[in-house]
Amino acid sequence: MRRIVTLAALAAVTAGQLLALQGQGLAYAQTRELATKGVLLDRVAAVVNDGVVLNSELDDQVVTIGERLRAQKLELPPQNVLRQQVLERLVLQEIQAQRANKAGLKVPDEALNGALQEVAQRNNIPLSQLPEALSQQGIDYASYREEMRKELTLGLLRQRDVLQRISITPREVEQFLAKQANTPSENNQYNVSHILIAVGQTATPEQLDQAGKRAAEVSQRAKGGEDFAKLAVAYSNAQTALEGGALGWRKGSELPTFLTDVVTKLKPGEVSQPLRTPTGFHIIKLNEVRGSEAKAIVDQVHVRHILMKTNELADDATVRQKLEQLRERISKGEDFAGLASITSEDPGSASQGGDLGWAGPGNFVPEFDEAIAKLKDQEISEPFHTQYGWHIAQLLGRRQFDNTDELKRHQAMEAIRASKADEETELWLRRLRDEAYVETKL
Repeated sequence: MRRIVTLAALAAVTAGQLLALQGQGLAYAQTRELATKGVLLDRVAAVVNDGVVLNSELDDQVVTIGERLRAQKLELPPQNVLRQQVLERLVLQEIQAQRANKAGLKVPDEALNGALQEVAQRNNIPLSQLPEALSQQGIDYASYREEMRKELTLGLLRQRDVLQRISITPREVEQFLAKQANTPSENNQYNVSHILIAVGQTATPEQLDQAGKRAAEVSQRAKGGEDFAKLAVAYSNAQTALEGGALGWRKGSELPTFLTDVVTKLKPGEVSQPLRTPTGFHIIKLNEVRGSEAKAIVDQVHVRHILMKTNELADDATVRQKLEQLRERISKGEDFAGLASITSEDPGSASQGGDLGWAGPGNFVPEFDEAIAKLKDQEISEPFHTQYGWHIAQLLGRRQFDNTDELKRHQAMEAIRASKADEETELWLRRLRDEAYVETKL
């Protein structure tokens, strides 16, 4: 049965049309007059559930991506192929945006400003000069800002729906470490590109066969010397298609799980045979390899502390005075641990006599680190304030610690998470796409 476009979708078209013309300098009254006279203002490129992708959006993105590909000296595919690829990306973005909106995900202005600040810093300019710098490239700052907000929102959605749901078991960590110990190449970094010929979860045997034949053909063309990036732009269904399929530099342990065995067997410049996974057929090209080593020696401090908090009966001055009195009593011979166990308001360490154990960089808040850095062994600090309350702290010792095992386990967990993320994201996007109503108008 043909699905009817809802009033919400029609409203989106009207608003988009009017805004598009106003952006070209037409007054609101003029745009309304044109609309009522039946003048074509814009066209729908695709209906996506209760929303749409406008032809003007598609045109803008085709121009932008075309310019970027030319700047990267990549040969553009035929215009109709490029438009289809760009439209598919816009459709997926619209599906995700609708899902984020229903979930109530919003990016606050503070987070958006922080992201824009990072963009300005990467370009070595103050944030105040970013609008002018963008204007010189023909980019409207307000539009850029909203596009950035959209990207951050989709990132939040992916974090919620995909990354937070990736589970890692202790057995997976142990298996990863065992494999790493027997695979020296895991210490390398790989510059990889890949092409995905996607297969839907409900694909028929005929569709599977057709996708397999296309993957074999694309693989053969890449092996025969055709530009891999151009083939990715033209044929890949992955999110990296319009970047020429580039995954960038990845540690061997950070490669998607299904790619690891393939990539480590390739030589730089080689292209793999198609690899079948639940998302479809993958073709991988290894561009470069380089070695990498991680430092495992860290500086640690052994600290104990007493924490007191303000309340209705004790303000900052009162709490500080109490800690000064405790410090005086300890300096005259009373036991720090004993006093900490009965006076400290830190539930995690009070029962341990205030002992926080050995800790490395980043374990404490900056104010705590700063206070500890000034101390000599066995010295007790003056009272100082952090977000948790008021403290006095005693430095019990410093050491350099070989953190290799702990670091390896942490890196293993992050690598497993990263390797699962790509595949899980592709599966998630395919599922969203399969469940959505999409009608293209090209």
